[in-house]
Amino acid sequence: MTVTEPPVVDHEAIEAALALGPNGPEVNCKVPFHMVDSLHVPSERYYSREFFELEKEKLWPHVWQMAAREEEIPNPGDFTEYEIVGQSLLIIRQPDMSVKALHNACRHRATELGSGCGRFPANQIVCPFHGWRWKTDGSVTHVFGREGFASETVRPEKLALHEAKCETWGGHVWINMDLNAPPLRKSLFPAADILSNMGVDNMRVKWWKEAVINCNWKLAQEAFFEGWHVKQTHPQLYTFVDEPDSEANRQNVKYTPFMNGHGRFQSGDAKESFGGKPDFLQAAKLNQAGQDAMTLERDITVFESVAGGMDTRDPAYAAKAINALFEYWEGAGIPAPPRTPEVLRQWGGDIHLFPNYLMLPMWANSLAYRVRPYNDDPEWCRFEVWSLTTYPNGAEPGRAVLSGRFDKDDADHWGLIPRQDFANLERMQRGIKNRSLTETTLAELWEITISNMHQELDRRLAAEY
Repeated sequence: MTVTEPPVVDHEAIEAALALGPNGPEVNCKVPFHMVDSLHVPSERYYSREFFELEKEKLWPHVWQMAAREEEIPNPGDFTEYEIVGQSLLIIRQPDMSVKALHNACRHRATELGSGCGRFPANQIVCPFHGWRWKTDGSVTHVFGREGFASETVRPEKLALHEAKCETWGGHVWINMDLNAPPLRKSLFPAADILSNMGVDNMRVKWWKEAVINCNWKLAQEAFFEGWHVKQTHPQLYTFVDEPDSEANRQNVKYTPFMNGHGRFQSGDAKESFGGKPDFLQAAKLNQAGQDAMTLERDITVFESVAGGMDTRDPAYAAKAINALFEYWEGAGIPAPPRTPEVLRQWGGDIHLFPNYLMLPMWANSLAYRVRPYNDDPEWCRFEVWSLTTYPNGAEPGRAVLSGRFDKDDADHWGLIPRQDFANLERMQRGIKNRSLTETTLAELWEITISNMHQELDRRLAAEY
């Protein structure tokens, strides 16, 4: 693994990259069920076929999206398929270790050239129907039965596989089917800069699973745009001692909507008016046991090693545990994130990268979600989950492979925390179509990044390409 040096972070530029706010009539007049204000989301956005078709036309073909982890394709010739609303692309590692994204259709009779993941031997793509061949860069090398075709139909430039834009950042491969799209890092600003500062460039896949859920892709991911739900959905994780009538969630209290539709929330010490003394060790153990992500077994071992007879609710213990974690990383050869207030406040928080990818960094780990429409149905989604971590130099795992698609209630493959979250999603999709409801109501403090995502979505749907 190539260790990425800590980035130079322009904190002032990040803090200035705030959301554009509500759209005007020039956008709203072009979008059915558009956002009228920042505090309400029309229900139809989550099930309307008209709205879904507009997303298929104006969003997915023109937006940067996370198509693969780089370790899915570690060697030249390795490929993985990325599918979105019926469009399939092959993400292929090239002989020079760069990555290309090619549209997955034979230029002869449209046969798909690859499925799932695998390897193209000798860096040659072979059509299984008639044996036409291409290099992995998309250039044609053999047309079987060439003498049977009119010469103007089999010119090499005409038969080359079509490319999508493809760039890498943060251990991910990103694609955009719009060849006129702006550069990736410009589109991901400031979310990518924040995450690079968290050390995500050095993280690799520990495990990767997915579920298919009866819930619109937007409604599903919005459940993770805020930490406010923890006290009700995950009561075991909330280890603060509150007054009996307290409704404040002291864990996640600062929410920031950014430009480009991105957003974040930060942990409780981001706001001085909220404090409390959580049980640091108990919360870490429950997090590890509940999902094996964000906090891992190795972190618990470090935390327990310095507990002694200390009160694990005492801030002095939390500071000692964090010190021990940085010492462990140094001794084990694990690239550590910078120890800055910005990094520490983001641990346990969330960053959404528009349109459909989320990262929840903690220590030298991260939980990550990708949510996509499933089966051309606005009311179903593919929900993928990664546990990412930073390995010691030279001890990185091999090729990352999807473990499988598991039912959302499968306790053998999902921990308690994701099962608690999944339980809400299909209930929301059923409720959103209730005749008594025309819109959802958002909290100005806790849920402003949900509104920001929808405002950006409307701008994309109103754009002329």
